Amino acid sequence: MRKKVVTFGEIMMRLSPPGFQRFGQARSFDVIYGGGEANVAAALAQFGVPADFVTRLPANELGDACLGYLAAWGVGTSKIARGGDRLGIYFLEMGAVQRGSKVVYDRAGSSLASCEPGMIDWSAAFADADWFHWTGITPSISESLAATCLEGLKAARDAGLTISCDLNYRSKLWKWGKRAGEVMPEMVALCDIALGNEEDAEKVFGIKAEDADVEAGSVSGEAYRSVCEQLRQRFPSLKLVAITLRGSLSASHNTWSGVLFDGETLYQAPTYDLTHIVDRVGGGDAFMGGLIYGLKSYGDDRQKALDFAAAASCLKHTVFGDFNMASVAEVEALMAGGGAGRVQR
Repeated sequence: MRKKVVTFGEIMMRLSPPGFQRFGQARSFDVIYGGGEANVAAALAQFGVPADFVTRLPANELGDACLGYLAAWGVGTSKIARGGDRLGIYFLEMGAVQRGSKVVYDRAGSSLASCEPGMIDWSAAFADADWFHWTGITPSISESLAATCLEGLKAARDAGLTISCDLNYRSKLWKWGKRAGEVMPEMVALCDIALGNEEDAEKVFGIKAEDADVEAGSVSGEAYRSVCEQLRQRFPSLKLVAITLRGSLSASHNTWSGVLFDGETLYQAPTYDLTHIVDRVGGGDAFMGGLIYGLKSYGDDRQKALDFAAAASCLKHTVFGDFNMASVAEVEALMAGGGAGRVQR
């Protein structure tokens, strides 16, 4: 039996006006659930990788509904703690063409925000796992949650798990007294693999890609070699550094690719032209889920692992919601050149 991947973070109720309505137009909201680490677990579950999501949910009907949503997509929920007062919420206004999407958070005082060290049974969570994934969103939410996440990282390191991190800088969330650059270094220093986008390394660690232009429509992977090198130099535990490359022509039209650096070789994925984006939320999480699957499934073929990650994320942009509902067969078909979108009969 394959060992499990464990992810830790907050899952929220996502409320979106139907279609592409603005908040001021909305008289109803579409309800689903999502959050960075849960999105990774859901993607892995679709790929046939056992994945447990660890969090803390309120012991009420909304917490129950969230558990049911996760379980419906094959995500393991047995290690989720119950307690606290409320489920976090985020409101999403879907952008289109030149109007970007907007997010409003309502997660202060949530069950996970009030989580403290000792509330999560890390020994039980990691008992049958070989991989732990977290993101920079989690320690941004509250001081106690940052301490809880660090507790989990140390337990994962002691248990010998591979640890991956998505830097995921969120300026709207770091409000509890310390900056990301003060908190994240100790945590990233415990990781084996780090993922970021064009601004994460700069906003968190001051490491900038000098020649990158995300609004040019296409982003050069080579421009991020120095970012990868500097991250590995600063954090010697990092064996691999990945960067997602999003060129933004408009909210509806992006280019998409990624690079992976192992200290010697900078691998680059094909570039996809995303001309009619359905939902870009969770795109980076889909990339991370695809990369974890690729690294666990393709041995030392890092190019294939990266190509799988980019193709998986490309397909996520066609799926409404936070979760990537793509199968391994669909991703590998796209990798093989089956991206024409023909009807499958």
